[in-house]
Amino acid sequence: MLRYIIRRIILAIPILLAVFTLVFLVVRIIPGDPAQSALGDYASKEAVEALRERMGLNKPLLVQYFHFLGDLVRLDFGESLISGKPISEQVAYALPYTLELTLAAVIFGVLLGVPLGVFTALNRNNAIDYLGRVLSLAGLSVPAFYFGILLILIFAVELGWLPAVGGGDLVGEPFKSLKYLVLPAVTLGLIMTTSVTRLSRSAMLNVLSEDYVRTARAKGLAERVVLIKHALRAALLPIVSITGFWAASLIGDSVLTEFIFSRPGLGKMLVGAILQRDYTALQSVMVIYAAFVVAINLITDLTYGLLDPRISH
Repeated sequence: MLRYIIRRIILAIPILLAVFTLVFLVVRIIPGDPAQSALGDYASKEAVEALRERMGLNKPLLVQYFHFLGDLVRLDFGESLISGKPISEQVAYALPYTLELTLAAVIFGVLLGVPLGVFTALNRNNAIDYLGRVLSLAGLSVPAFYFGILLILIFAVELGWLPAVGGGDLVGEPFKSLKYLVLPAVTLGLIMTTSVTRLSRSAMLNVLSEDYVRTARAKGLAERVVLIKHALRAALLPIVSITGFWAASLIGDSVLTEFIFSRPGLGKMLVGAILQRDYTALQSVMVIYAAFVVAINLITDLTYGLLDPRISH
């Protein structure tokens, strides 16, 4: 198992390098001069050239690339072209909000989706099953931004139970900030819940028809033991797979959710970098998003090995 973990970590290194290289190239092939965009159309040629030199854009592409990798190793994201402040400070402020939102949405999706999937599988082809399938299909069909606006209208505007915008103070008042987390986390989590419910139902239906489940029941084991110890455990691999997929997807989906709820985070930072043409901030946020996606995929692979030792061989 240890060899499997080491092998997966080593394989993640070239993947990270390839992703960082892609981000580096994508940002640089975008039409337009980043220095000119940052200073505006009426900036003097001398000012544009000075900014290009400060950003290192006047150097050969290969030299820029190695400087880019060296800065990443030191976790140095440079300075914002708009505020002049270190981007690492902006990331340190925004990142906890995005991680909090993504983690809450994943927990919500798993804790609601897996029991619903198991319950509908145990009640196959009756009214409960049909209702669960219709609701999950409807959930997949509703856009996240529409559902988020709907939640704001109901629970913030009409009922006044929860705040509509903001993220609270994670450092000074972490528990009070949880009320700012509910609506955006539910918005993201319900999208995941529908997929987890459908996959959990399919996985449980496949497992419940296996011989070892029928044997466990024939031995007289309690239904709870059969479902949890034998059936659900065998169905965990596809559930872990869809959970890893959605954890990576929700980090990207948080961009729109943070914008709708005016919530601090990497998503809002990314939108601001695009609107303000902050070249260095845009590149930094893209790198962080890419690193988290690779890390989540690595954790998912390692979880496979823990659940099924055959995978490590």
